[in-house]
Order: sequence, then structure tokens, then C-alpha cells
Amino acid sequence: MRSLLFVPADGGKKLDKAMASGADAIIVDLEDSVAAEGKAAARKSAADFLADAVKLAKRPRLLVRVNGFATGLTDADLDAVVRARPDAIMLPKAEGGASVVHADAKLTAREAIAGLPDRHIKIVAIATETASALFLAGTYGGASPRLEGLTWGAEDLSADLGAEANRDADGNFLDPYRLARALCLAGATAARVQAIDTIAADFRNLELLRRETEEARRDGFTGKMAIHPAQVPVINEVFTPTAAAVAKARTVIAAFERNPGQGTVGIDGVMYDRPHLERARRLLARAAAAGVS
Repeated sequence: MRSLLFVPADGGKKLDKAMASGADAIIVDLEDSVAAEGKAAARKSAADFLADAVKLAKRPRLLVRVNGFATGLTDADLDAVVRARPDAIMLPKAEGGASVVHADAKLTAREAIAGLPDRHIKIVAIATETASALFLAGTYGGASPRLEGLTWGAEDLSADLGAEANRDADGNFLDPYRLARALCLAGATAARVQAIDTIAADFRNLELLRRETEEARRDGFTGKMAIHPAQVPVINEVFTPTAAAVAKARTVIAAFERNPGQGTVGIDGVMYDRPHLERARRLLARAAAAGVS
């Protein structure tokens, strides 16, 4: 998943626009974008939308961001949406692998009741929304086969820290949030799941979005969340390997195939070692997923 677009569960026509946005995944949000008095109606809207959308032959992946465990609303959210067969839930305010184990158990029970295959519904966890969560970012490995990605967030973390801001005047994240970003990336890599970069809240500033997305790709993230359809094309473009990058990756792989057992190879006077080979393989996998041959 390169682009994951948030849409309020009670978004009405916004849900239809999201489906046509080109996003790889749609996140139907039951959490922050829905007021407390609207939660029950939003659950019904989400379930109705999912029940129709999952039947489409060509569609994005469909996720639901449920409310976190501490709210006491998670069970009601899952009761409403599991039977509609989403591809995954997004778990906010996760605090390490134990939170994923907890979510896995809740999903297992509801899948059985709904007649769904075991582990049909995957989990993407938001790993950095509390101070406690930062110390647990390395505990996701092996928590559940359902876990398919980790992402991070700055807004809830800044509230938990009591911070006045999370970005500087130029739009760059301040040190506590750069730490959270790095821990999410390392935690996802250690757990062998997708690392997904956080949103760019200023959705009109596509220049900042492109810069953040390019930095995320550079550092090892493989996707980014969006809050507006206009952000999706930029994210997809940046995370789609170029033809030149694909050709270079194939050259690296071919060089190692011609020299089996070698730890390094030379291409045009430049040395490439095994980490370069692994990066080349990962790039080709991303290219294939994006439909680039």
C-alpha cells in the first residue's frame, strides 16, 4: 500500500470520492473525525459502505480505524464492522505487541460468529500516539500474523506530552516526533511489516507533502497516509519505482546471479554488496505491487 486515504465514516459523498481517488487503501474512520454523539450512526454508515464496497471487482483495500481500547468503544465498533468484511482494522493508540494480541483475540471471536475465515481481517497499528508507546515500538514482532503494518502519529503524541507544537515554522517535525517516526520505522522493520508514514495535515501544501513523502521513501517507509484525495497522486508517484530505478535494480540482481557466492560485485566501477542486492529485490517487489514492469 503506497497511499492510505482517511475518510470519516459519516462522510457520505466523501466515501464515494475516496473510492475514485486512486488510493491503494481507504481508511474509514470511526475515531477522531467522528464526534461522540455520532459514533452509533457512523458505525452503521461504515458497515453499510463496506458491505457494498467489498463486493466490487476492482477496489482499494478497505480498512476501518476503530476507537482505541481506553475509550471503551472498540467492542461496539468491531461488532458493527466485522460482519461487513473489511480487509483490516487500524488500531489507534496501540502500545506494543500486547495491544495487537488483544485486538487479534477480539477479531478471532467476531470472525467466528460472522462466519469469516480465521485471520481474514488484518491489523495496522498506530505505534506512537502515547509516550508509553514509544518504549514499546520494538515489541510488535511475532505478536500476530494479522499485523501487516505500523504507522505513527504526531497529534495525539503532542497532546500526551503536553507540547505546544509538533512542527517548526518551516513545517519540519520537532525532535520528539522525529524520534517517534524513527521508532515506528525500526519497529516495523523488526516486525517484518510495512512501515507507513504519517499524514501531512496541511493538505493544500503539496510541495511539503512531496518533500515529506520523498524523505519517507528515502528512509525506508513504503507508504504514507493521506487526508485529502488531492494528496493521493503525489504519494503514489513518489512511492512508485521509476523505470530507471527498476532497470538499475535488475542490473544489480543480474550481476549477483552471474557471480554466485560472491559477497560483492562491480558495476561500472562501483562496488555493490549484499545489502544492495536486498534493496534491489525489495524495490522490484514494490514495483510489481504498483504494476510497474
